[in-house]
Amino acid sequence: MTKIACVGIAVQDRIYTVNALPNGGGKYQAHQYLEAGGGPAATAAVAIARLGVEVDFIGRVGDDSCGDTLITELNGYGVNTHYCRQYPQARSSQSAILVDEQGERIIINYPSPDLPMDARWIEKIDFSVYDMVLGDVRWHDGTQRAFTLAHRAGVATLLDADVTPQNIAPLVALADHAVFSTPGLSCMTGISDVHEGLKKAVSFTEGHVYVTQGEEGTLWIDNERLCHLPAFSVNVIDTTGAGDVFHGALAAALAENKFIDESIRFATAVAAMKCTQPGGRSGIPNREQTATFLSLYA
Repeated sequence: MTKIACVGIAVQDRIYTVNALPNGGGKYQAHQYLEAGGGPAATAAVAIARLGVEVDFIGRVGDDSCGDTLITELNGYGVNTHYCRQYPQARSSQSAILVDEQGERIIINYPSPDLPMDARWIEKIDFSVYDMVLGDVRWHDGTQRAFTLAHRAGVATLLDADVTPQNIAPLVALADHAVFSTPGLSCMTGISDVHEGLKKAVSFTEGHVYVTQGEEGTLWIDNERLCHLPAFSVNVIDTTGAGDVFHGALAAALAENKFIDESIRFATAVAAMKCTQPGGRSGIPNREQTATFLSLYA
């Protein structure tokens, strides 16, 4: 049976739906409000669980009501949280998200300063039991240590290579699959053109490199050949969490030994379906729903 670990952050999202994203100061009114769990690795774990794959979330939250809610929600989706540390007298991380009528969003994240970055405690985890380890860049120390332990155990790794204040090059070097956001790729390589940036990214790792471009689809390099898969056309309600869901679905497909192009098509479908519902998790499809969706494009 396939088993995956997701290492990184869990965040409580407070999502406000507005007519248009603000471009200056002033007062604005939301016509919809939603609270839901978020965070790259945590949402990827939910996607993996929805697809019927066993998954552990390895991360940190506070012992506040927010932390309790985050753990309860993850458990409700079928994510194992026995390796999620809840620190005493600590606040959990939160995000305020504005979403417009086209599904575009602005995310303002508050990473809790109360949660220790130290990740030495995860050395007690047996990473040999996993078929894939997914890590985000928001808990740099955790992902770096987890990827190191995974490699020692002969387990493949997938990095959600997004923007962060830290240099992510050491994490990319450890990744068997480095999946960049467009801003993340530009930030690391210093190149704004995604094609040239992806070619540059190859020099940072011996693994595979990819870049997601939202509605423009996904680019990746396979045997020095630049490949592209367009996004599926859907009625977009909210893009929050779409990248996280893509990473989780991709990790699941790769862990099941699907070919890269097949895995990307599968992950693209799962992420597209998520975008048809508000919030970062409510629209994540299960395996049967994904298969039905893909059959429409056979």
